[in-house]
Amino acid sequence: MSDPLFKKVMVANRGEIACRIMRTLEEMGIASVAIHHVTESKARHVQRADEAAEIHGETPVSAYLDIDQIVDCARRFGVDAVHPGYGFLSENAKFAAAVTKAGMTFIGPDAETIALMGDKISARNFAEENGVAVAPSVMPTDNLDDFVEKAKSIGFPLLIKAAAGGGGKGMNIVREAAALAEAARIASSEAQRYFGDGRVYAETFVERPRHIEVQVLGDGVGNAIHLFERECSVQRRFQKIIEEAPAANLPSGLRDEICASATRLAAAANYKNAGTVEYILGADGRFFFLEMNTRLQVEHPVTEMITGMDIVRAQIDIAAGMGLPLSQSEVRASGHAIECRICAENPEQDFLPETGVVRYLSVPEAEWLRFENALAHGQKITADFDPMLAKLVACGPDREAAIERSIHALGELALLGVKTNIDYLACLLDHAAFRNAQLHTGFISEHRTELAASELDETERAQVLAAAFLGFREFRDLVVGTPEPHAAIGGWRN
Repeated sequence: MSDPLFKKVMVANRGEIACRIMRTLEEMGIASVAIHHVTESKARHVQRADEAAEIHGETPVSAYLDIDQIVDCARRFGVDAVHPGYGFLSENAKFAAAVTKAGMTFIGPDAETIALMGDKISARNFAEENGVAVAPSVMPTDNLDDFVEKAKSIGFPLLIKAAAGGGGKGMNIVREAAALAEAARIASSEAQRYFGDGRVYAETFVERPRHIEVQVLGDGVGNAIHLFERECSVQRRFQKIIEEAPAANLPSGLRDEICASATRLAAAANYKNAGTVEYILGADGRFFFLEMNTRLQVEHPVTEMITGMDIVRAQIDIAAGMGLPLSQSEVRASGHAIECRICAENPEQDFLPETGVVRYLSVPEAEWLRFENALAHGQKITADFDPMLAKLVACGPDREAAIERSIHALGELALLGVKTNIDYLACLLDHAAFRNAQLHTGFISEHRTELAASELDETERAQVLAAAFLGFREFRDLVVGTPEPHAAIGGWRN
């Protein structure tokens, strides 16, 4: 192995994505530094790292968002580069600039590109200027009444969106003029609360659209390639729970057009590092630019599984000045991959987040399977962070094989101590409409009744509890185990 381009990298994140990045760092012979709030001092990403820095804040999230503190930690630990993962500060232009100013390399696009493409309004304007179609829209003004009148002029339904948002925050569908002003006010208030920026805009809402995104890599000097597309249409509350690559039933000509559009946009922006260009695809075959994520995506493993590439390694190499890992003609895709996001949530209660303690975890293993996680026995699942706990990713020679393998793996996956969506995901994958690739962003709402879990009767409940008691020592200990300090005494009785 040749000397690594970086000697030490800080992963400015936590959980499964921090562990994922550290895996590639280990393979490249690069030392890693983790950051953690005091509540996560024994977390798996901390244990996996070569070194760890404790960060402080009134809440765990505020600590992971403290730019000055994180940059100071990186400087004190002598790191060469910082990888932001996804979420938290990954698309924060000020963070990228602060890392660079401190003499370290930011493993991602430069601050100027993040500012350009991270703001939905400037990004869509840039896309339109470069020949990428955008949906008819109305930009924000200081006058809400003026904004409402202009929005009415493009017709309904409309989608109100936060200019600086993401993850479904600050978004509202409006189907009639009477509801527009209040929807805009609510969206603006929510955007201000989550992103510190209350600007919203309105665009034509495409009914039953598909959500297609393209993975791109750029070298920062006008060269870019794509790693094909992903289907991300299955969502709840505008947030993805199942992603797959490639997109099903996408005509090859349309696939080429969408991927070429994404590459053209990345090249025009002199984009550097990994990014994702997202589109809304209508039933008529028209597609519109949605946004660009200037970071590593949660769903990057499905692209890795069909292309054989390590996207994190490509990020590191590009950041170190090595350029693009392949030419476009060298990029190949084979088979099909599906990612299921395992979340601590209750599908029967509109996917409300759940809390608990990990009492037992059993993960299936196969050469066609990845289980990205940072879970550990006894770990507390709190409401401090996003409810996603892990990602189960399965691949196969075709889509049907990938579906069957995913369902089988979900059936073998056991996680006790906190309610999750594991069974719901298996039910969703087995739904006839999903198998037939009848996908759109309203899929879950449309099939809510069929996807609802049936209640266990008393006999089934007794059978499940008996199986858990016999099969899982941790569960048995919870039921009949002797608590401390009495357990230390042994079998002695008074």
